[in-house]
Amino acid sequence: MLSEVLLVSAPGKVILHGEHAVVHGKVALAVALNLRTFLVLRPQSNGKVSLNLPNVGIKQVWDVATLQLLDTGFLEQGDVPAPTLEQLEKLKKVAGLPRDCVGNEGLSLLAFLYLYLAICRKQRTLPSLDIMVWSELPPGAGLGSSAAYSVCVAAALLTACEEVTNPLKDRGSIGSWPEEDLKSINKWAYEGERVIHGNPSGVDNSVSTWGGALRYQQGKMSSLKRLPALQILLTNTKVPRSTKALVAGVRSRLIKVLLVLCVSGGGGGTGKSQGWGGELMDMNQHHLNALGVGHASLDQLCQVTAAHGLHSKLTGAGGGGCGITLLKPGLERAKVEAAKQALTGCGFDCWETSIGAPGVSMHSATSIEDPVRQALGL
Repeated sequence: MLSEVLLVSAPGKVILHGEHAVVHGKVALAVALNLRTFLVLRPQSNGKVSLNLPNVGIKQVWDVATLQLLDTGFLEQGDVPAPTLEQLEKLKKVAGLPRDCVGNEGLSLLAFLYLYLAICRKQRTLPSLDIMVWSELPPGAGLGSSAAYSVCVAAALLTACEEVTNPLKDRGSIGSWPEEDLKSINKWAYEGERVIHGNPSGVDNSVSTWGGALRYQQGKMSSLKRLPALQILLTNTKVPRSTKALVAGVRSRLIKVLLVLCVSGGGGGTGKSQGWGGELMDMNQHHLNALGVGHASLDQLCQVTAAHGLHSKLTGAGGGGCGITLLKPGLERAKVEAAKQALTGCGFDCWETSIGAPGVSMHSATSIEDPVRQALGL
């Protein structure tokens, strides 16, 4: 068991295209977003395990001796055991969570406890730890915040328990893990995502683990090696949406279209577009609106940015949530600032950031910016 403080970060994600087509076997392209979740792990000797999530105002403390007495026989089922509903109910009781706990905050506690017990079970005694997680990602906005959280927790615990290597063992300032270790981190992070979401696709945690861009189709994922460096304006309309209901609505519309085509003998399709630029973003957004996953807030976002010569589309399920605006190289700063001011005036939150960010990383305290250090108490 390592005795030093560990500082880990992992990126969020956005979907460039295919957010609904992927459900029907088509390609989706997900990219790492340069807004990150940070975790600091401090070994302790007080017999406690504490988890502090300041973004959502939660701090939970468990007694190691109590956790040590918990029957964790179910965790012996393979290297990366999959949690069952019965096991999660047991963990809810240990965590002091209500049986009907479904909120993101409670499920985040449950995911941490599951990963802590499962990963640290090989230690002679469960370690006493103090962990704080702080994020630049807004929760519940479709930006992969839960995946970045699960990746950070998995990477930190695996490193602390020496199940994977410490990337900063040679005293660097920023490091990543070798491929085999990343695979292990990703597998455990996926189990954390299963606790939170039930049956996730695995795209979010994979993008957060490896970074860059990921092509996903019918359960198969592959990394894209030549993603152009793209700046974007990310806007959160702060309108809540139901992913499940939106996906079901698209399926219903698709069935109706197929029935019409069968009756009329029609065929063909929209064809394939090469590249990813302003006009293609506009086309993509129009198609998504036709599928019924648009929203007045997203229309307003697109209209505001179009008035400044910019191109936007929704990202994720739609029906509210977030949109992305392409900022082409050489774009006048005045246009960007004017668009940001107009979007903020609509009541939206927006960030100027980039895509194709690095995946999960280990940091020295001096390698991160002052606001992050202050948030983490470093």
